[in-house]
Amino acid sequence: MEFRHLGRSGLLISEIAYGNWLTHGSQIEEEAALSCVRAALEAGITTFDTADVYAGTKAESVLGRALKGERREGLEILTKVYWPTGPGRNDRGLSRKHIMESINGSLRRLQTDYVDLYQAHRYDYATPLEETMEAFADVVHSGKAHYIGVSEWKASEIRAAHELARELKIQLVSNQPQYSMLWRVIEGEVVPTSQELGISQIVFSPIAQGVLTGKYQPGQEPPAGSRATDTSGGANMISRFMSDEVLSRVQRLRPLAEQAGLSMAQLAVAWVLQNPNVAAAIIGASRPEQVHDNVKAVGVKLDAELLKAIDEIVDPITERDPAKTQSPAKRA
Repeated sequence: MEFRHLGRSGLLISEIAYGNWLTHGSQIEEEAALSCVRAALEAGITTFDTADVYAGTKAESVLGRALKGERREGLEILTKVYWPTGPGRNDRGLSRKHIMESINGSLRRLQTDYVDLYQAHRYDYATPLEETMEAFADVVHSGKAHYIGVSEWKASEIRAAHELARELKIQLVSNQPQYSMLWRVIEGEVVPTSQELGISQIVFSPIAQGVLTGKYQPGQEPPAGSRATDTSGGANMISRFMSDEVLSRVQRLRPLAEQAGLSMAQLAVAWVLQNPNVAAAIIGASRPEQVHDNVKAVGVKLDAELLKAIDEIVDPITERDPAKTQSPAKRA
């Protein structure tokens, strides 16, 4: 495993982070989830990403049990706040009330005294940014989180939050966007702004919800049990990539992966790690073998000719505003 600094902070995280959206507490049984976490630890992954909303808070609980007994100082645990975690009017958003209550709930479920990174899962247009950042500052100053991050924020929102963070003496070090060969909306404004401010990307869906593994064939029904058939959220998220045109382009990547001595998934993960503003790629897994396969992308260098060939094949989405392209799955 190799490690990268998170933003301009001194915190090092593993290039591959293990995430449990759509798996722990929902898609797979707990024993399978625990096996995947053990595989991640064995592979040298030290960074684990979750959120209070995943599987209705169950994902945090599963991760807490999976990491119990591990040396806490050797791990980086990341979680998020924003989406509804209960039926009440204040069980959502980035108000001071919800942030302070949510961090306590997350720590209890994760069985830890602190998280290394506490992230705003989306921007809250109903709450003043000053209120949100002051609450985050209190979370950090109380020792319940070391650093602050955001997820899927626009460049202008990141800039405003970064300015307030500096005034409040806390470190805003990361953004967590969707990013892959097929989905590059952050490259236009978010990445240049983040580089200027000293903020890293911790990217999710580097294999485009499994599309870039090549397992989905144009003109054929998705395999049973795959993300594309998951009615709890996965199918909505993946639908943007499921046209025959996109799937045909993905199949044309296979010879490039073979030429590089990589699996399709490894090529996809290695591709996002070529971006110097990316600190880590989040992988998910329903089987330990998937973890072992994906971590082989660590340290891989893709040459300019291969990167050019990839661009000539895929038709990436690069110009859409991420705030306007949230999938229904991520709104749940």
